[in-house]
Order: sequence, then structure tokens, then C-alpha cells
Amino acid sequence: MLFRTFLSVSAALVIVSTPALAEPWKVKQEWVSSHTSFLASEALQGRTSATRDEAIAAAYIAAQFEAFGLKPAPGMTSYIQTAAIDHPELDGKARLTAGGVDVAQGQGLTLYYSHGQTITGKIAVAKSSDPAQMPDGDILIITPDAKFTLGAWWRAAVQKGVKLLIVRESDDTKKRMEGIGGETMVPARLVEQPVEKPRADIAFVAADAFDKLMKADGQDITFTVGQVKKPQQITSNAIGWLQGSDPNAGVILISAHLDAIGAHDDKVVLGANDDASGVAAVLELARALSAGGQPKRSVMFVAYGAEEIGLLGSQYFAMKPPVPLESIVANLEIEMIGQQDPKMPAGVMMMTGFDRSDFGESLKAKGALIAPDLYPEQNFFERSDNYQLALQGIVAHTVSGWAVTPTYHSPDDNIANLNLPFMTQAIQSLVEPVTWLANGDYTPKWKEGGRPK
Repeated sequence: MLFRTFLSVSAALVIVSTPALAEPWKVKQEWVSSHTSFLASEALQGRTSATRDEAIAAAYIAAQFEAFGLKPAPGMTSYIQTAAIDHPELDGKARLTAGGVDVAQGQGLTLYYSHGQTITGKIAVAKSSDPAQMPDGDILIITPDAKFTLGAWWRAAVQKGVKLLIVRESDDTKKRMEGIGGETMVPARLVEQPVEKPRADIAFVAADAFDKLMKADGQDITFTVGQVKKPQQITSNAIGWLQGSDPNAGVILISAHLDAIGAHDDKVVLGANDDASGVAAVLELARALSAGGQPKRSVMFVAYGAEEIGLLGSQYFAMKPPVPLESIVANLEIEMIGQQDPKMPAGVMMMTGFDRSDFGESLKAKGALIAPDLYPEQNFFERSDNYQLALQGIVAHTVSGWAVTPTYHSPDDNIANLNLPFMTQAIQSLVEPVTWLANGDYTPKWKEGGRPK
């Protein structure tokens, strides 16, 4: 009852506080703050993917959409789209034996990513530091090389059909484990998604054991870890629809993800920057555009669930879109705009995959405070919900304030560490470009080689 009362009062305040449309639209910092303060509050315990807390966040966003005057998307009877998820858990400790090496999880072995499967085969040692020169084999040992990220090696391993990727433990691997809350990532999947061939597991091995494994090229190896099923979970996408005047002009998609990683090791990651900040931007753009009258193009505002466990909310949206995917002209995803990257010019966000299309250049020309991605080696373009739409051919990019912020996936990702003036300015800079996009004929295009396969 208290939650419902809060939403009703919030909706009323939205309606009363809408400024006169004759004036240039101004995003108010208190509006931005109110969204992030609720979504990243202790009450929601970090909005863990596919949980009741995530569902409450989706209900809040849906209530805001309704208060702004948005409607449910075509064919939907509410503002919420739900999907069932299978997300198994690991049972017991992993163990690796080969070449005189016998290490267990927590005793020389750290399991970063696993499907919970027993893997046997022969060791193959990468002789080159270049992932493109990766040898064939079921179990691959790679030498650390700062020129290539773990993500680059893993993608190459997936292409090669590698079952297990073994990496030497380092400060970087320890930071990676901290970034996921210290617990092994176990891939989740949509219940309606066809079962795919498992991708490579990733294990970090302590230095002494790793050095012995490097000398065991061609020897047999066994890797064991158990897996248990858990009941299906439900994730929620919140979707609002602003009807355009021209049904043939296409649809603009503005999105963010509403979930976070929740509690790990008795510490709650509230997810203020990742990605309550992006949701606040989606909500404030929805407020601005709905107050500006009917645009030429329809605009769909979406907050996806289950991003943190594999972009599953956006994957389901792409599988079951409320409108035909071919009608979506462009997708602008907004993620982690709560802090400014000190390497960027003051006030400016980065856009992932900037050079893949003409979308970023066009938005920037209309006043969006965006610039190219400073970290192409991190493959951020493929690590956000925009990628699920880009795979369908839609020009889709993500804008971010500081993609490598020190608060990423840590308990320090809270309201106190948000730069609210920067957030407000960033959102403000998107209002006019998105309004222009919704009222014009411009359609973003991929550049040669820019569309992902």
C-alpha cells in the first residue's frame, strides 16, 4: 500500500511540475535525482536480475511512463513485458587435474565463468600472444599479454570451439573477480531460446600451477564442476509508447537496463550508476518528448531486465518485439552516465561503436555531448543491450559517461558517488537531438563493415 501511494504521489508531482511548452525544455536535476534515489535505494537491494526487486523497479518505471502520458506498446495490454529464464547454480567446488597439477577452487583455482560441465581433453598451449593465432584444442592455456584483453581471447576461443580457457592468475584477474562480486558467472538463458552449444569456461590458475601446466602441452586434463537447476525466474522489461503522427515514418527506440547485480559477500551493489542513471535518462527523455506534443515518428522507451546475466531482457525484446524490428529506425541505449570520464572533454559522454555508423556524428551535430569510444579494445559496443538490436541490423549504440569507472560493480556504486550535474547536463544535451530524430526523415546508416555479423 505504501509503495502504491508513493507511485501515485510521484505521478501527480510529474503532472503538476511540467513546465510551459513555450519555453525550451529544461531537465531538472531534482527529477534526475528522484529516479536514481528510488531505483538505487536500499529498499530494492541492488535490483538483482529476474527477482522481485527487479520487478518493483519495472513497476516504478511503468508508473512513470503512464504519468507522462505514454501508452502501452502496440499489441500489449500493460507497460510490462515478462520472460521466463533458466539460471542454474553450481554445486560444489571445481577441480582441475593435469600434468602433475591438482588444484581445487579456492586452492589455486578460481572459476570465473562456467556452464557447470565436466571437461576432458588434451592441453593446447598458445605459442603466440595474438588470439588470432590460437591453436586448435579443447583446453587452451594462454600466456598473459597486455595488448589483448581476456574478452578478445574468449571470443577467439568461442570461434575455435574451445571448451576451457586457462589463464594465469594476476592483478587483472583478481579485479575481474571483484567486478562480478567474487562469484562464478553461470550463464542464464531464456526458456524460449534454443539451447546453444556451451561457450568456453574460463578458469584462473595460480602462478606455480599455471607454470607447470605450460609445460604439459599435449597431456590429458580433467576439469570437473557440478551444476544444479533452480526454479525458473521471471525478468521484466518496462515499455512505454509515444504514438507518432505518421505510421509509416518508423520508430525510435530509447533504452537502458533496469537491473543491477544485487548482493555479493554480504555487500549490496545498489547500481546507482549502473544503470539507474541510464534509466533516469530514459525517463526524462520520455517526459520531455511526451510534453512536446505528438512527434512524426513513434518513440518507444524501454528499460530492460536481466542485462547483468547476459543481455536477456533485450534478447527477449528482439525475439518478441511489440512492433516489427524493421520499423525501428535507430536505437539509443544509455548506460552509466552517472560519472564523467576524466579523459573526456568536460561534460562529454562516449558512444560505443561510434565509427560503425553515421548516427553519432548526426546526434553530435545537433548538440548531443558525445564523442568516440576511448576504449575500443574493451569491446563495449558488444557488451550492452544495444548489441541485441544491432545484430538484427538496427543501427544501435550506447552512450556512457565513464565506462571504466572505479565504482563499477562495487558497493561504492551508490547515490553519493553520482555526479548529478553531469548527468543532468548529459540528458539535457540529448533532448533536442532525439526530438529532431523523432520529427525528421533522417535514418542512420551503418558504414562499410560497421554492422555486426
